[in-house]
Amino acid sequence: MKKVIYIVVVLVILAAVGYKLMSNKEQMAANAAVAEIKSDAIPVTLAEVETAKLDKSFTAQGNFAPIQSLTLLSETQGQIQRVLKRKGDKVKAGELLLQVESNTMAADLATAQTNAEKAKRDLERFENLAAGEAITQRQLEEARLAAKSTQAQLVAARQRLNKTRITAPISGEINEIYVEVGSYLNLGSKLYDIVNVDKLKLQVKVNESEVLLINKGDKVTVKADAGSGQEYEGVVTAIGAQADPTLKFDVEVEVKNAANNNLRAGMYGTAFFDVADQRDATLLPRETIVGSIQNPSVYVVNDGKAYTRKVKVGVVSQDKVEILEGVKPGEKVVQSGQINLREGIKVSVLK
Repeated sequence: MKKVIYIVVVLVILAAVGYKLMSNKEQMAANAAVAEIKSDAIPVTLAEVETAKLDKSFTAQGNFAPIQSLTLLSETQGQIQRVLKRKGDKVKAGELLLQVESNTMAADLATAQTNAEKAKRDLERFENLAAGEAITQRQLEEARLAAKSTQAQLVAARQRLNKTRITAPISGEINEIYVEVGSYLNLGSKLYDIVNVDKLKLQVKVNESEVLLINKGDKVTVKADAGSGQEYEGVVTAIGAQADPTLKFDVEVEVKNAANNNLRAGMYGTAFFDVADQRDATLLPRETIVGSIQNPSVYVVNDGKAYTRKVKVGVVSQDKVEILEGVKPGEKVVQSGQINLREGIKVSVLK
């Protein structure tokens, strides 16, 4: 009898457990169905592509280049005795940078000076003799040639001595030094890289419609992307006469650096070209752009579904983006909620 009771109890417990598991399973299925229904349409807000008046003013990006830069090469031979300027030093044109051993050059100059003076005295004597017809005309011509030759040798010797004093050909800053005291120079040895950043050139590219709005001498506002928002005044100094393979034109803007030369060659900068005219433009809120401005796309909504579309961006302001290609006025574009979207997914519009 006890055994029968025990079996009954066990069966009741098993039945209760089975019922509970079945109930949980049904509840989970119901929850999943609800979740599926809820996730069927992603909530988004939309913006309509619109046409509006936009300034013809535009921006262009590029890199700063020095107004002058060069690699100074040796024009003499010999051992360096003194190094007066090093990397990071500022120099002025004509300032002494290096002194090369000059004893041999000085001796050559002294010899050339002596020879030139002797030839000059000989020529004066020969001219006196020729006046009294004591020498032939040929002897006089040879004396004149000797005087010219020794004078040329004197000039060359003086130049060789001068070249042992190596001076800066331009004003600027020493960006690199390649020699040291004791180094032996040959003709063409690299000495210094000198860069002048008192003024810089911002080299940008503009399209065919923009290049027609620019003239040499136009004032341009320039900012360095790495700076703290400081503005610099630039002047258009050159405009490309021919487009590159991408149909862009080179434009060069000269910019005066700040007193502390905080602009550096190679920095990325933006030039703002102010044009007093307006044009029609296709605009979208900046938040609609997916990805970077360099590789932009948007989600266009058709029949309750979102589809990605590549676009081409023009002028970018703080809250608006000009769309040159990819969408048309009147189309609906996702402004928020893009993070949850994928191609062709259903969307529900939040009011």
